[in-house]
Amino acid sequence: MHEILTDIFMWSWFSEPHGYHFNGFFIRHPAGNLCIDPAEPDEAILNELARQGVARILLTNRNHVRAANRVCLVTKAPTAIHPADAAYARAQGAELDDELQVGEGVGPLVSVGVPGKSPGELAFYWPERKVLIVGDAIIGNPPGSLGLLRESVIDDPPRLRESVRKLLDLDFDALLVGDGQPVLQGAKARLVDLVHTFPK
Repeated sequence: MHEILTDIFMWSWFSEPHGYHFNGFFIRHPAGNLCIDPAEPDEAILNELARQGVARILLTNRNHVRAANRVCLVTKAPTAIHPADAAYARAQGAELDDELQVGEGVGPLVSVGVPGKSPGELAFYWPERKVLIVGDAIIGNPPGSLGLLRESVIDDPPRLRESVRKLLDLDFDALLVGDGQPVLQGAKARLVDLVHTFPK
């Protein structure tokens, strides 16, 4: 687990089938530490999360349950997801305690709806830091640029493209992605590049 921005930490697990990393994020904050889309951790990372403490585990979407149950076991933090994705996540074994609504504040973050990949997909926006955190709405692949997942795994591709387009209304510089390589500065310009590839 390494600090990629001040008080924002990331750890990764390489997915051979996908050809890129799955990332988990830990945010250290006085209002309560947050863990987002926890990728598979080793024992050292689990121990560090337990040592620092986690107030809440936030899931961006139904497919990013990942190691949330393991993190919950060692930190006792409740796990939250948008209700539209909750049933699917529970069917995959997720132990969920809480719901997240669009526009809800969680510590320094605000949840933003980005439906399309799934109906309850969320992003988390930290306006003061100009940081945007996404799950499956956008991937950081190839490194240095942004893309979308293949259409066969997206529930509603036109809706997802519209959701991603609306993210340009936000003022952000860093984009932290659950899949692939994050863009730590100049990310909005990279997202503009992606949106320009969308069908008119």
